[in-house]
Amino acid sequence: MKKEQLMLHAILNTIEDGIYVIDQDYTVEFMNQKMVEMFGGGVGKKCYQVINDSKTFCPWCRSTQTFKDDRLNWELYVPKVDKTFMITELPLKNPDGTVSKMSIYRDITLRKQREAKLKASVEGYRTLFEHVAVGVYISTKEGKFLDANQALLDMLGYSSKEEFLNIDIVKDLYLFPEDRLRFQEMIERDGKVIDYEVQFKRRDGSPIPVLLTSHVRYDHLGNVIGYEGINVDQSHRYQMERKLREAHDFMNKIIQNAPNPIMAADLKGNIIIWNRAAEETMGYPADEVIGKMNITKVYPDDMAYEIMKMIRSPEHGGVGIYRSQPALYVRQDGKKIDGSLSATMIYDDDGNEVATVGSFVDLTERIEMERTLRDTQEQLLNSEKLAAMGRLTSQIAHELNNPLYGIMNTLELLKSEVPPENKRRKLLDMSLSEIVRLADMLKKMLSFSKPEQEEKKPVNVNTIVDEILMLHEKQLQEHSIKIKIELDMDMGDVFASTNQLRQVFLNMVSNARDAMPEGGTLTVRTFKKNGFVNIRFLDTGVGIRQENIAKIFDSFFTTKASVKGVGLGLSVCYGFIKDHGGDIKVDSELGVGTTFTISLPEHNASSAQ
Repeated sequence: MKKEQLMLHAILNTIEDGIYVIDQDYTVEFMNQKMVEMFGGGVGKKCYQVINDSKTFCPWCRSTQTFKDDRLNWELYVPKVDKTFMITELPLKNPDGTVSKMSIYRDITLRKQREAKLKASVEGYRTLFEHVAVGVYISTKEGKFLDANQALLDMLGYSSKEEFLNIDIVKDLYLFPEDRLRFQEMIERDGKVIDYEVQFKRRDGSPIPVLLTSHVRYDHLGNVIGYEGINVDQSHRYQMERKLREAHDFMNKIIQNAPNPIMAADLKGNIIIWNRAAEETMGYPADEVIGKMNITKVYPDDMAYEIMKMIRSPEHGGVGIYRSQPALYVRQDGKKIDGSLSATMIYDDDGNEVATVGSFVDLTERIEMERTLRDTQEQLLNSEKLAAMGRLTSQIAHELNNPLYGIMNTLELLKSEVPPENKRRKLLDMSLSEIVRLADMLKKMLSFSKPEQEEKKPVNVNTIVDEILMLHEKQLQEHSIKIKIELDMDMGDVFASTNQLRQVFLNMVSNARDAMPEGGTLTVRTFKKNGFVNIRFLDTGVGIRQENIAKIFDSFFTTKASVKGVGLGLSVCYGFIKDHGGDIKVDSELGVGTTFTISLPEHNASSAQ
């Protein structure tokens, strides 16, 4: 008998449920190993001490019923061990006629937790199903909806769920029925469809773009019985994409059609924008630059890195801004271009640097024009100086020649009266020699004062006028002077020195500018009359006093209050025009303006020979 009890105890100790036995006095007679693990050893103690650490009966105690030969089953949460149990209690009849009670405690805590989670999940799913902002549905394979949330009804314009569940999906939902067939092919092949763009129909028949994500539903045998998933209205996205596309196209047109080169590069220097003006100026086609060339190749040496430093510094317009500064660029053919660069840093929404964009102005033509203007002005000034020196030299030479020849003749006469052996004769020879040398010098000075004439050839005065006005355009604008040009395009050529005509016209424009210190209008007109080509310069300046008009072509005469020249400009010009067989006439009125008319004989083949 003892062996059987030991065996029974061993068997009970292997059971995963907690088991204990109490007598009618509620004293614990037996606890298996699992019960001891959960509640601690308690044989000989009262059951309520072991189970609930209590001095009185547990509030849930049902031992009285059990002792009456009733079998009980119920669920119980025990605070002591923070577990939920399925409890089975049954009476045990002892050989001596007494009754004991055996309680079996099966731990169902994890199961109850799973059930609670499942219940919460189901409730949460239903809440999500009904309240999610996108359309959710469950449908049959044959094309009927089994369920749909309110968002889907609202999206498709249905007020009644009953009506919606009765529609034919292929005929009433899909704008293009073939899209339904393609959807079914994909979902039954892959078990799911993700972000499938399709056109649905609203209840009123209007199209609506939808992004469809679904998966299949199977029966217990693994057969496809339907589909469930979500539909996201893409109308707003399509509108935004269209607006963004239109805005992008508009900005791209502005960039591409801008008159100045525009380029942009990421922080590694890779070029990401290159407009048409940049193509024309730099010589690189956009498809050879964007994503393929580094911005450092556009600048000489390490200039690109210096520009980046200046953009990030606060000294050139503020951090992230690089206001217009001189810059050099390198064309595809290696030629360097003078320009002016303006640039800025591009930041993302978090304030991080992402790119730089710059626009530059090609100043090559302007700089060349200014250089040509300076050269022409220097040539005119030199011509004035040379002309003045020539006239002065000529006057001096003429004045000195007569007395020199008188002295020379006198010395020759004295020589005849002084014997050769006389010491005074030697002094006379020396004096005569110096006089001859001085006469030689004067001859050379006269030769210098009348230099050889420049080569003359057929010239179109319109071309020269246009060049001079182009050179002076910026200066005149800075002086608030408007230019009015009226050129007769049918005029013939004149036979003249191009350089001398340039100097004459340049002097006319310069004088007109000085005569209009407060701004005004300069009108330049060309016309042909009586075999002469006429070039007229009309200004709206201060004018010339009548008493001075007769003197303005005299050397060293000037009407300018401040010293702007030596008064030789008009004198030299007059000499040039006279040398060409022409004439200059002037008409002026104080406070109204001055008109200079230059007349030159029209060129023909016989007159040139």
